[in-house]
Amino acid sequence: MFVVGVAVTAMLLIRTIAGNTLSYNAESRLSNTIYGKDKDHVLELRTGDTSKSTIREKAAIVALVMNTELEKLKYTIRQFEERWNSKYNYPYVFFNDIPFSDDFKEGIQAVTNANVTYVDLSADYWSIPAHVDLAKVIRSHKKNKSRFIYGGKLSYQLMCRFQSLGFYNHPALASYKYYWRIEPDVGYFCDINYDPFHFMAKNGLKYGFTIAIHELANTVETLWTTTVDWVLKNKDMLPEENNAKWILRGDGDYNGCHYWSNFEIVDMDFYRSKEYTSYVDYLDLSGGFFYERWGDAPIHSIAASLLLPKEKLFWFDDIGYRHDTLHICPTNKNLDNNCVCDMQGSLHDYECLRNWRNYPSTSKQYVLSHLSKFEKRHRPKDNPDYLKDPNPRPIAI
Repeated sequence: MFVVGVAVTAMLLIRTIAGNTLSYNAESRLSNTIYGKDKDHVLELRTGDTSKSTIREKAAIVALVMNTELEKLKYTIRQFEERWNSKYNYPYVFFNDIPFSDDFKEGIQAVTNANVTYVDLSADYWSIPAHVDLAKVIRSHKKNKSRFIYGGKLSYQLMCRFQSLGFYNHPALASYKYYWRIEPDVGYFCDINYDPFHFMAKNGLKYGFTIAIHELANTVETLWTTTVDWVLKNKDMLPEENNAKWILRGDGDYNGCHYWSNFEIVDMDFYRSKEYTSYVDYLDLSGGFFYERWGDAPIHSIAASLLLPKEKLFWFDDIGYRHDTLHICPTNKNLDNNCVCDMQGSLHDYECLRNWRNYPSTSKQYVLSHLSKFEKRHRPKDNPDYLKDPNPRPIAI
């Protein structure tokens, strides 16, 4: 099983030089093909789409945020507006598990002219479902609080569940097709001189990202076995082409690579699809959001890899971005859009991204062959036919 996690990644890769922020001025090593196309062709597609016309997609900028994070969210929005949204004026939708304060709303309205919707989440979206064993949750919290960050924090688990299988079906987002996720206290290092929403729509893209790293293995100990169960019970839901090689080891196990979902631009029709819904409902029924610490990032990533061909995925390598201690800079000097980005420690050449650039789409048969071998090795000895059980009833949110 994979062993490199966020904290380890940070220690290995962040090599900051005090007082020395480098402007981006050099091209990183790239593979010759991305998405099965020549990299220069991909560059031309994006840079040729710089029109600031009145065309707007049905899209929103979305965040799950607390009242106490006001100043950090204002920091994000100031940069986001300066670098991009002041030119396009897309609306914001903010979710909170408690009512937003008047101070919060006034503070946000002071940093953007865009329309803002504030949503207080009901218990339907922010509570432990009835099928979860509360005694087991308490035991897991005691066990995991010292094993990994947020290991005993219920609010974090509720957040991951909401981000995995709740937000895109909320009535506040019903009129939107695309969403761009932002978070408090993140950085945007470069001007964005085109509309990524329109770019996604124009090119038929479903999922866009910037950073890809490894997940902490001990937070998702049974996520992959549960995923394999679902796949082998629902083979008809897999497309003929997918991007699963990117997340698979040679033995059929999960290698831990995932898109860091604190930045993602997504066609929510993918999340609303019967295939994605079936997958996350199956995960939810297992209780892993609460018995372990399943994050929305590996869940989004596994689903996108299994259910979408690579041509429907896009790495926004021209967007400089920071979350916590990790950051990424643009990978081509021709995309230097007023960037101030420290190339020291940039994750653009991290293993997961290197592999993503190099691996083509794979076949349905490739995935089923690898997962069948994995299942045989991990099949419980006391239940050799455990995959023959009927599908569980989906959990409604």
